[in-house]
Amino acid sequence: MIPIAKPIIGEDEVRAVTEVLRSGVIAEGQKVKDFEAAFSQYSGTEFAIAVNSGTAALHAALLAHGIGPGDEVITTPFSFVATANSVQFTGAKPVFADIKEDTFNIDPESIIEKITPKTKAIIPVHLYGQSADMKAIMDIAEDKNLVVIEDACQAHGATFEGKSVGSFGEGTFSFYPTKNMTTSEGGMITTNDKNVAEKARMIRSHGSKQRYLHEMLGFNLRMTDICAAIGLVQLGKIGDFNRSRINNAHYLTRDLQKINGLVLPHVDKRCGHVFHQYTVRIRGDLSRDEVVSSLNKMDIGTGIYYPLPIHKQPYYKELGYNDSLPIAEAASKEVLSLPVHPSLNKLDLETICGKMRKIMN
Repeated sequence: MIPIAKPIIGEDEVRAVTEVLRSGVIAEGQKVKDFEAAFSQYSGTEFAIAVNSGTAALHAALLAHGIGPGDEVITTPFSFVATANSVQFTGAKPVFADIKEDTFNIDPESIIEKITPKTKAIIPVHLYGQSADMKAIMDIAEDKNLVVIEDACQAHGATFEGKSVGSFGEGTFSFYPTKNMTTSEGGMITTNDKNVAEKARMIRSHGSKQRYLHEMLGFNLRMTDICAAIGLVQLGKIGDFNRSRINNAHYLTRDLQKINGLVLPHVDKRCGHVFHQYTVRIRGDLSRDEVVSSLNKMDIGTGIYYPLPIHKQPYYKELGYNDSLPIAEAASKEVLSLPVHPSLNKLDLETICGKMRKIMN
């Protein structure tokens, strides 16, 4: 079976974890501080705050900006539900803008249409490893005095016009096992704002800067030294991981480009795409479900990210969401992700392409 994702954990990670376990300091400690410093440098930001998930990073970043009841936050419906749920956690309201048909990222023109006097922030998602149009989004934010919190949970190492994602506004990253790098579970907030960094650190630790002195409502969102030790090793490897993903994506594109009914990933020339996913659209005579079924029978894993936009999820429909977002809704019926992870070898790539040609032609 060629899986859709495969975390790469080697002996370096094992030794790093063993070292922490033997030290006796297994909760938040020096390894977390070291990981924060290293990730801050990697992302090109002044501060990095480690937390226990990408969802926690989004939640804490919003709270650090004072987002709460009565506020609106514009985001995309074409993402994992955590993007919108993190807004709900604060008491604010997520407002959905439609996406671009080529990149699947939030459409700046649709953002403009959704702005109201209650709008306080924008959360663009750098979907599948490709940056959203950060020039247009930052221009909108500056003009309307809005906060920008980047959901870069799928985009470690991605760039827009040479600048790292997560360094335009506040960045949020996930280190879930299927991401471009992992800590097993974990997340990171990146920022150049000292006040935001200080508030985020308090929020992740029960609202305190000093032990047993609690100045605000906070949570237990801390990362452990065990996770940070894995993260430090993985951060040293992510350049190679991403190069492998990019090379694999180029191979797939070269080999699949002449298949009728298959729309291949579009790469914005301004972007450094790191291919967290290699996502195509199925528009041929076969349905997407038929293609998925055939590939699975041939032992090739697939993913559908995402089969139902957030505004169409049962929970959001119960809340009264009935937006018409036609591009996101159409994409959800057509997208299909093929394996692109660094563990693939040439035979795997040849097999994926050969099976796709057999099914689609």
